[in-house]
Amino acid sequence: MQSLNKMWVFPVAWWLVWISFQGWFLFHSGWNVEVAFADSLVSNILLAALCTGILYSVQYNRPDLKRIVVLFAGILFSSLLWVWLCAQILTGIFDTNPDYAEFLEKTQIIRFMIGFFLITLFALFGWISYFIKEQLDEKNRANEVIRLARESELIHLRQQLQPHFLFNTLNSVNALIGSNPVAAKRMILQLSDFLRGTLKKEDDKPVPLSEEINYLNLYLEIEKVRFGNRLNAIIRIDPEIAEHPVPVFLLQPLVENAIKFGLYDTIDQVRIEINASKKDPFLEVRISNPFDATTTAAVPGTGFGLNAVSRRLFLLFSRTDLLDVNSMDNTFTVTLKIPLSYV
Repeated sequence: MQSLNKMWVFPVAWWLVWISFQGWFLFHSGWNVEVAFADSLVSNILLAALCTGILYSVQYNRPDLKRIVVLFAGILFSSLLWVWLCAQILTGIFDTNPDYAEFLEKTQIIRFMIGFFLITLFALFGWISYFIKEQLDEKNRANEVIRLARESELIHLRQQLQPHFLFNTLNSVNALIGSNPVAAKRMILQLSDFLRGTLKKEDDKPVPLSEEINYLNLYLEIEKVRFGNRLNAIIRIDPEIAEHPVPVFLLQPLVENAIKFGLYDTIDQVRIEINASKKDPFLEVRISNPFDATTTAAVPGTGFGLNAVSRRLFLLFSRTDLLDVNSMDNTFTVTLKIPLSYV
């Protein structure tokens, strides 16, 4: 729309140049300054008014055969009206100058042709403006459809992730009710705090990394009730990026994936490390956990959480290189990159 508004600068500048040129031409044709510039001002002010009227009449309507015929008749009538008005007004101004009255009468055909050409030109300009506006509106509508579809998919992914985590936790609560009711009660309270926080968050609003880590700690407290001392989670954050915005609830499914591959097939203590640092032009988060390469559960990249996070990153940034999965020396590492330009 801004580019469309700038188009109005051209006609205004053009009229100023044309008025100056016509006045200069009449002056060098032998008429004094008063006659030359009075003729130019009066005739062009009237012509500009008619051109503006034609312009407004066409720029909000799609051209078709009927409108083209009506427009042609309107341009023809406006040109004749302009010549007649110029003759009446200028004759009245210079009624004591017979030479100018004769000049005015002899130039009526030329004036009519100039008026017809300029009014037609402005009519075409009006239709060009209409088509440009229509294309801009169509582009904006298409962008809005894409944005709504992207937001819808982001919401759908989050709705899938929440039950995925919730069902796992409820299964753990169920297992603890008989053997350890105190731990089961504590887990329910922690789950309530965690879900209360998630319901307040909007999918399209980024949050500071420190806030994301706070909710991640709530999640880890729940998991520690399930796994006890077997789960040892270490979180390190560069203070420089603690308040940098990140997509909401992006880390929890990755940590859940690390717990799944790290603890499900072992009874030993497992150390999960979460490191966040700045590596221009990204905020980089590394999540690593040990795994047993001989078990089938340790197949890299098969978790729903990884696929969902990868898809969310693509929807948010239109990039497929922001999530890297690597396994080496019985250590499974997921590297998440968030552009520092994200706000």
